[in-house]
Amino acid sequence: MPIGMPTPIARAQPRPPEATATTAAGRHRGHGRRLTEAFEALEAFPALVASRDRVLRLLGEERVSAGEMVTAVETDLALTIAVLRLASRGSNSVDSVVKAVDELSPESVQGLVAEAHTYDFFERSGIWEGAPEQFRLHGIATQRAAERLAAEIDYEHRDRLMVSALLHDLGKLVLIHAYPGYPGEVHMGARTPEERLQCERRELGVDHALVGGVLLRRWGIDKSIAQAVERHHSEETEGEASVVQLADMLAHYGQGRPVSPGALLACARRVGLGAAELRAVMYDVPQSSSKRPRELAEPCPLSQRELQALRGLAAGQVYKQIAHDLGLSTSTVRTHLHNVYSKLGAVDRAQAVLLAASHGWL
Repeated sequence: MPIGMPTPIARAQPRPPEATATTAAGRHRGHGRRLTEAFEALEAFPALVASRDRVLRLLGEERVSAGEMVTAVETDLALTIAVLRLASRGSNSVDSVVKAVDELSPESVQGLVAEAHTYDFFERSGIWEGAPEQFRLHGIATQRAAERLAAEIDYEHRDRLMVSALLHDLGKLVLIHAYPGYPGEVHMGARTPEERLQCERRELGVDHALVGGVLLRRWGIDKSIAQAVERHHSEETEGEASVVQLADMLAHYGQGRPVSPGALLACARRVGLGAAELRAVMYDVPQSSSKRPRELAEPCPLSQRELQALRGLAAGQVYKQIAHDLGLSTSTVRTHLHNVYSKLGAVDRAQAVLLAASHGWL
């Protein structure tokens, strides 16, 4: 059964209370051992062959585009976790793929990716079967919904949010390994994300959100990401966890899966959206895609005025036109642009524009 998808509604006769209690007790026995083994199995969770090949191809180019590199890594669960874990060994503040790519050398990324376990859609084998691709597709759908929400509410930590959104259902992979009947025998006739979560708590004593947060902490991933994953189904959640929760529901909605209208609106209000704004987001989600270039971790050294003047140059304007548009004198614009050249180490306007564009500042 695909990850994140509702299982078909079963019309079987309900089990008697004593049978339910016996089954639950059996599942709880050896619970810690099952989860530990599943955590260890996730160390070898595979990356999509195409994702690995794309990263290696980018690394082989003469000029590596950091933005393209981030996108290639960020849309694959295994590669995202791998670069975050590697980068976090030397820093306690790596909370996004953007920062991880900026922290690591191309050689270290290349070695890490080249050694990654991989899977191919047409060659399924092992315990995971189709889970990697199903998980990846739902994770990307949630990322896109989260990106749309981030734009709507002007969310500050957008790059970190992309990781939290991709990894939000990581715990489901743990439960697939720990309990062979998961999710079908656990979710039964549950249709919405909230109903499935209640089934997990009742049948297993834990839920995938909690398990995912535990695993991320075990791996040393930034605590803000772990908290967002762990709390993304809580009714009292707030902050990034609420954005992920809403993005998850919107991803289900965009793919034609059941969601609770009441839960959707309640979560939207927790992130600051009213019904009208939510309707606009819901309209956009099915056809949304990431079109905004990713920002690099390196902060822009230019002031707002210097950046505005440089954008004028990039648009082909002369000093007089830039001065008119910004309401400044020509001499002030000239001073701003000389400061730009100095800060960027550029010898002329063409090089300044090229350098700023390559860093994602324009």
